[in-house]
Amino acid sequence: MKRSHVVTVVLLCAFSLAPWAHAVAQDHHHGSAAAVEAPAQRWTPDASLRDGMRRAHAAVDELRHYEMGHMSAPMAVDRATTVEQAVTFMFAHCKLAPEPDAALHGILVPLLGAAQALKHDPQNLKAVADMRAAIARYPHYFNDPGWDTAAPAMHEMRDEP
Repeated sequence: MKRSHVVTVVLLCAFSLAPWAHAVAQDHHHGSAAAVEAPAQRWTPDASLRDGMRRAHAAVDELRHYEMGHMSAPMAVDRATTVEQAVTFMFAHCKLAPEPDAALHGILVPLLGAAQALKHDPQNLKAVADMRAAIARYPHYFNDPGWDTAAPAMHEMRDEP
């Protein structure tokens, strides 16, 4: 299959999961989403996972400005779009064994659902907290050197997405 067809299929799958992802994210706090226990020894992420998580982490970190009222709603929606793009990238490019893959999906599905919730309703600050909580689970499962350092600053403080 041509690369463009593969990318199209992956994107269609990811976006067709969007309503489901939102529902799972909503149910996550009530315990209905299946959780994978943290392994005794954390898994090593591949390069795509490290890259995608760092991009998502940076975008969510910038949303603290929105929570404090120092960022416009269009800018917050732009950051949520960046999170969506990072998640889609990870779904398309990460190559993990089944167990770490299941753990990753337990992180990415709520992350995607919360990003979409913020895009749908920029006044929903709980969605930012939900994104932060999803990302906070990542180091419990994956041994990512350098993760404990601060999220890289994007500082693209522009009013237009």
